[in-house]
Amino acid sequence: MDSKVALITGGSRGIGLEIAKVFAQCGADVVIFSRKEESLKRACDVIKESAPNVNVSYQVGNAGDPDLPFEVVESVVSEFAKIDILVNNAATNPHFGPTLSITPEQMDKILKVNVAGVMRWTQAAWEHCWKDNIHKGSVVNIASIGGISVGGGIGFYNVSKAAVIHLTKQLASEMGPMVRVNAISPGLVKTDMARTLWENYGDQLAEKLPARRIGETSDIAKAAVFLASSMSEWVTGTNLVVDGGSLLV
Repeated sequence: MDSKVALITGGSRGIGLEIAKVFAQCGADVVIFSRKEESLKRACDVIKESAPNVNVSYQVGNAGDPDLPFEVVESVVSEFAKIDILVNNAATNPHFGPTLSITPEQMDKILKVNVAGVMRWTQAAWEHCWKDNIHKGSVVNIASIGGISVGGGIGFYNVSKAAVIHLTKQLASEMGPMVRVNAISPGLVKTDMARTLWENYGDQLAEKLPARRIGETSDIAKAAVFLASSMSEWVTGTNLVVDGGSLLV
């Protein structure tokens, strides 16, 4: 991934930070985006420590702001001259419980960040980087196995991830051949967002999996490297499930 430039939303922690770190270790310059500047600064330090020979920077804001993606992408292109890789990782879930108990405000927030956000960031990269067929691009959307299954207390979040999976296919059909668009659907991964689940039930859940362990952020980052790089140059419109075999049980 030498000389590549990657923009990762939700890049200050968890899966997004690990993707940024591994991309940098593979030679890419990375720009991470998230809401909190202090978290972004700490994340940049982590990335730089693991990959001191690449450029690392950050941008601050809310991934669900419909206009901000265009400002951020324009700024990144001004700094690096291009964007080769966009990782749409930012997501939110303000509701837990029966799906029928969700409020309109909670639905709006989930859709604004998890679905419309993916669309707007991709539109921004397309407008500023790819539509003139000068630079090839790769988009990696972080979905979830919840988008292809049912259950649990995050039903509407899962609906939003199902939309991301379909949007991935739709955009792949429209943005080729210069831009490839793929998704990753993680199973349960050890992140802060899922901490309550894996800390309290991780061992018993792992016992049911063919892989016999809960996922690590590095599992998702390695899949992202594959989909973002030339190793998968004939892969587009796919949803790569990385779940330790969760869907088999």
